[in-house]
Amino acid sequence: MSKKNFTGVVYSTDPDFKYQENAGNSPATMPPQQQNLKIYLDRKGGGKVVTRINGFIGADADLELIGKKLKSKCGVGGSVKDGEILIQGDFRDKVLTLLLADGYKAKKAGG
Repeated sequence: MSKKNFTGVVYSTDPDFKYQENAGNSPATMPPQQQNLKIYLDRKGGGKVVTRINGFIGADADLELIGKKLKSKCGVGGSVKDGEILIQGDFRDKVLTLLLADGYKAKKAGG
């Protein structure tokens, strides 16, 4: 078992002790109208420009689907990790129109 499944109890002298795991801990995905997505323009290592979308509340699988759709519509690469979508290049305007067309509340943020 991995360490991330255990929280709180390190050792118990009780022979009948059963550790209670928190199963089903993933948050429920909110509907698109209630999502407040923010679109940023960042510079990552080497001075490369990426479009970053964060503020999504919900399951990672749903975030992966949105990321995959945006990457294919923009025709570029990117990644989805740590609750944010990274799209290679400056695609803020295109991403904003795509998200608004899908019913998400999104806006540009940052510089």
